[in-house]
Amino acid sequence: MKRSDINKNIRWAEELCKKYSITLPDFARYAPSREEMADPARVNIVKTMLGWDITDFNLGDFEHCGAVLFTVRNGSIYEEGVGTPYAEKYIFMKDGVEQEIPLHYHIHKTEDIINRAGGLLMIQVFANGEDGKPDPNKDVVLWRDGVRYVAKAGEVLEVTTGNSVTLTPYVYHRFFTKTGTGDLIIGEVSKINDDNIDNVFASPRDRFSTIEEDEEPYRLLVNEYV
Repeated sequence: MKRSDINKNIRWAEELCKKYSITLPDFARYAPSREEMADPARVNIVKTMLGWDITDFNLGDFEHCGAVLFTVRNGSIYEEGVGTPYAEKYIFMKDGVEQEIPLHYHIHKTEDIINRAGGLLMIQVFANGEDGKPDPNKDVVLWRDGVRYVAKAGEVLEVTTGNSVTLTPYVYHRFFTKTGTGDLIIGEVSKINDDNIDNVFASPRDRFSTIEEDEEPYRLLVNEYV
């Protein structure tokens, strides 16, 4: 991704937060300085990768496959006592361009995916087949705000504002916004995790993007602190 596009989309997410009266923590506004991030007082932010995270999965088509994310809380799976024993994120997605987070599952993480504000959240789900690929025939058992639900293979769940779906390890899922319903703010509350190792995509994808430096950074991304 171009740095200019990263900067533009962070500013877009900031404006979307203002629209829905969501205030991000102070570290959302830290200066883009690796030297400042080396301050020992900020060690938990660095170790647990709190902050801005923008990806196009290295496909070069952010408008259709990508998202802006902001990690508010996380812990370390490597060091006891670092961070929190749970994780929380905001995920910002655009209406009108069929933007998606592609089909993937997590090895360790159970997550609640919550429609916090804006449009309609769409989640497609598949069971994990014996070959590790999405099973086109097997039902998926999951929970929708505490209510047990059996989804058909490939079913697309519509999640309205305030509601959620709980996704357990090895359940394939992809997210997108229902066209015409508005930009979307998604909440994720989950187990602590390391995004470098806990995402398995149905088709080869990179979790973090290569950056083309065409202007100065507005904010550092979580994978740029060190």
